[in-house]
Amino acid sequence: MKKWVKVIMAVFVLAVALIIATAVYAGDYYSAVDVDKYMTDSADVHVTEIKQGWFFDGPGSENALIFYPGAKVDETAYAPILRSVSEQGVDCFLMKMPLHLALFNMDKADEILAEYNYSDYYLAGHSLGGAMAANHAHKHQDGPSGVFLLAAYPTEDLTASPFPIVFIYGDRDTVLNREALEQGFDLCPADSMKIEIAGGNHAQFGSYGDQKGDSEATITPEEQWQITVETILDTINQ
Repeated sequence: MKKWVKVIMAVFVLAVALIIATAVYAGDYYSAVDVDKYMTDSADVHVTEIKQGWFFDGPGSENALIFYPGAKVDETAYAPILRSVSEQGVDCFLMKMPLHLALFNMDKADEILAEYNYSDYYLAGHSLGGAMAANHAHKHQDGPSGVFLLAAYPTEDLTASPFPIVFIYGDRDTVLNREALEQGFDLCPADSMKIEIAGGNHAQFGSYGDQKGDSEATITPEEQWQITVETILDTINQ
């Protein structure tokens, strides 16, 4: 067999293997659980699938929250929190990320800002999604009016940021790297808010069941969602 034929065959085999590996990896993620009722229209909120993900269009028109999901989690798992926030007058954009990893499109919020107009917009995210939202804010420090980090921390310096940064995490979270979280505090203004939810864990910021390495929560998901939503709204409305 000629050498060039062997090379072509080797490249073909490698390409097929890469496609299969990517497909397997892409299919390995936490699926949303029991979120259908949060993904349908109500009297106050219209839920629409858009090219960037999902739009929760509530009664408000001044403020918007752009949310980055956690790594390897179906974005619709965060519908309970965003639905509640939108019901209280803050429109929400739930971003769909390539391979369920915000790392691959950290600046996707720019697509929303290019198409929609709000007086103020806020960034939020869970776990890796929160880290990527924070790093996006680092690059656009004159843009967001606030950042909410759910079981997350920044990896870039935000100490000079003019907007509030709010950390929300559960005391039962054993997925979150506590040492990195403490380092993240030091990368933010000294007056950044830190809300530790008693009984909360890592997975219950969404609705996707148990997460490997996490501890069992001692409060219900609904209780963790409520504290999170109230914290977000209190910060936006203050």
